[in-house]
Amino acid sequence: MGLACIACQPTRAPVEAANSQTYFPISIGGIELQLQIALKPAEQQKGLMYRESLDRDHGMLFLFERPEMRGFWMRNTRIPLDIGYFDSSGLLLEVHKLFPFDETAVNSRSREVLIAVETNRGWYAANNIQVGDRIEMSSLVIAVESLKQRNSSIKP
Repeated sequence: MGLACIACQPTRAPVEAANSQTYFPISIGGIELQLQIALKPAEQQKGLMYRESLDRDHGMLFLFERPEMRGFWMRNTRIPLDIGYFDSSGLLLEVHKLFPFDETAVNSRSREVLIAVETNRGWYAANNIQVGDRIEMSSLVIAVESLKQRNSSIKP
């Protein structure tokens, strides 16, 4: 299921108000992670900057408007990370290491990247997650809808 079907999917009501600091359970290759979701450009630009640590089996998911080649760097980020690049169907295309404070972009080889997931260094290998595994798209759809509902209920 691609993300183009978000509007046609049933959703569960969020247990609490969702915001950019809310974690959602989303599995990759059958292994559950607690992921924050960065939808807005400002959230995506900040990413995991300035954090001292990241709990085990936690991470950040970046969801973009359209598939293309992506690049991430580690400005002001002290936590050693891995990044997985996924296509619009949730297929894991590549995994790369990210090094603390390294401002050299780690670019995807693929031009089909719609989703990126940052985890603690070694999470993909420790959980035997490999290229070809999939992210659980139904959970991602529910998480995105929760964030959208929360954002639409906030009055300027």
